[in-house]
Amino acid sequence: MFAVMGITGQVGGAIANSLLQQKKQVRAIVRNPEKASQWRERGAEIAIADYDDADALQKAFTGAEGVFAMIPPNFAPTPGFVEQRRTITALHKALSAARPGKVAYLSSIGSEQTSGLGLITSTHLLEEQLATLPIPSAFLRAGWFMENTAWDIPTARDQGKFFSYLHPLDRKFPMVATADIGQAGANVLLQQWSGNRYIEVAGPQQYSPLDIARELGAVVKRNVETVLVPRTTWVQTFVEQGTPEDRTAPRVEMVDGFNSGWIHFNVPGTEHYTGTTELKTVLESLANNR
Repeated sequence: MFAVMGITGQVGGAIANSLLQQKKQVRAIVRNPEKASQWRERGAEIAIADYDDADALQKAFTGAEGVFAMIPPNFAPTPGFVEQRRTITALHKALSAARPGKVAYLSSIGSEQTSGLGLITSTHLLEEQLATLPIPSAFLRAGWFMENTAWDIPTARDQGKFFSYLHPLDRKFPMVATADIGQAGANVLLQQWSGNRYIEVAGPQQYSPLDIARELGAVVKRNVETVLVPRTTWVQTFVEQGTPEDRTAPRVEMVDGFNSGWIHFNVPGTEHYTGTTELKTVLESLANNR
């Protein structure tokens, strides 16, 4: 039996789908029981647990051959990453007590760095603290999510523009579809190993901002221009998008880390998983659902 956190989201859902397709038993860990019905109908066992409730998580993890664990995404964390630290502490306590056979964690590109990560600091903290557990662990360091481009489809369709924070515009960045992260996670959970593994998870090719604009254009069926967003306007733009002004710094620092090359792949000592999903496939799916 495999216990899966985040099952109502994209990555956790993809992992559970893959495991169920391979006739494996899945325990769906959900915070809201109202969202559990589709997984119950597919034969999954249901466990109700808040991400900060160590006792409930321990029960959900107990008896599992493998666990997929993650911390919820937060694009505007409080200073010091208080929420993420609380969740990581709960995970550490629950896993220490439950002692499942192995754990795969959703991590991120760049998580090996100790500073200059911005939002990715949360997965650095996850790796730092949970790698100390005496449980075989695999940290899936995913590239930039292709699904992040969902926000760019309306402006591409309506204005013929793609506003990029990444630069230079012709530099290619590692991107990956959440479906491929899920497949990587399911594959790992079916393997046997000891100690800690760090796996860089990327799509079949890298994409530059110019490439993204071209793929957007193909999907919305018009020419799409790439527009570089001046760094001096980032904070105001993030505030206009709903981020409190005193919480914009982590997002700025993360994008700076990508642009400087500080956040990168091909870290010594890592394994590599290459997915099969192209950006155009993801964009077409996103466009059809908007």
